[in-house]
Amino acid sequence: MRRQLRWTGWDGQGLDHCDVTTGPDGLTLDGVVAGQRGSLYGAHYRVRTDAAGATREVWLCYAGGPALKLRADGQGGWTDALTGAAIPALDGCLDVDIGVTPATNALPIRRLGLAARQSAEIAVAYVPLPCQIEGPFVPTRAAQRYTCLDEGRYRYEGLFRHFTAELPVDADGMVRDYPGYFRRLPEPGA
Repeated sequence: MRRQLRWTGWDGQGLDHCDVTTGPDGLTLDGVVAGQRGSLYGAHYRVRTDAAGATREVWLCYAGGPALKLRADGQGGWTDALTGAAIPALDGCLDVDIGVTPATNALPIRRLGLAARQSAEIAVAYVPLPCQIEGPFVPTRAAQRYTCLDEGRYRYEGLFRHFTAELPVDADGMVRDYPGYFRRLPEPGA
């Protein structure tokens, strides 16, 4: 199944266009985003999961800035696909969180399959915003917690930065709105 989703910044500035493809082999997110959080940014991203929902490939290129290409083994091992170097700091991370898009919040929501009132604390490979990059462009390990409040509503906690947001999601686990940051636009033909 293929869907095209769009979010605008909470303030109406910026746009994230994401092509979402789901199938028996997993999920692919392929998107372009332009916005401003700390500084102006533009990026193209692509994420692919396996059938179990574990992230297997991540590609991100900031306009006028650095690029990132990662491979994961689906068991928590990560490699920089540009250099071939292992990234032991990400050991055990099954999901990626790209800071410039709400699309990647769907990855743990879908993979965990939590029932109402269940929660899970996880570690993710967090890809920073351009204004957060200091030194080499590599993701960092970040502690997060997802709680299913009820069908279609999750609490996201960025434990690594003491941040909490309530996220309404659709039947596919895709974020509808991310209060203070992103609003989803109506789907074409909807």
